[in-house]
Amino acid sequence: MQLTPLIAVHMTAAIGAVVIGPFVLWARMGSTQRPWLHRAMGYAYTTLMLLAAVSACFILDFNLPNLHGFTLIHLLIPVTLTSLWVAIRAIARKDVVTHRITMQSLYVSACLIAGGFTLLPSRYLGNLIWHEWLGWL
Repeated sequence: MQLTPLIAVHMTAAIGAVVIGPFVLWARMGSTQRPWLHRAMGYAYTTLMLLAAVSACFILDFNLPNLHGFTLIHLLIPVTLTSLWVAIRAIARKDVVTHRITMQSLYVSACLIAGGFTLLPSRYLGNLIWHEWLGWL
C-alpha cells in the first residue's frame, strides 16, 4: 500500500481530530468555561471525524484478514458516524450529559484505540513510522 491522496486526506483528518480532541474536551472543563472555544473547536473536530470516517470507507486493505478489502478496523466507521449523529442530536435537544458521554467515548474509541491499532507494525502507518522513518523494526 502506498501513500495515496485518499490515505493522506484520511491521515490528516485523523491526526487533526486526535490533536483537537483534548482541547475540545478541555474548553468546557474547570472553573473558567469557554463555550465559544468549545463550539468552534467542536465543529472542527466533528468535521475532521466525519472526513476521517467517510474517507476510511474507500481505503481497502487486502494484506490483512479482510472481507472484500474491509478489515476489522472498518467496523469503527458506522460506530463513528452513529456516535456523531447521536451527539449532535443530543446537543440539539440540550441533553448535555448524553452529548458529553458520546463525544468522550467517540474520542477514546475512534481516536485513541483505532489510532493505537493503526500504529501496529503490520499496518501501513505503523510500518511507515517504525520501520521506514525510525528504522526500529
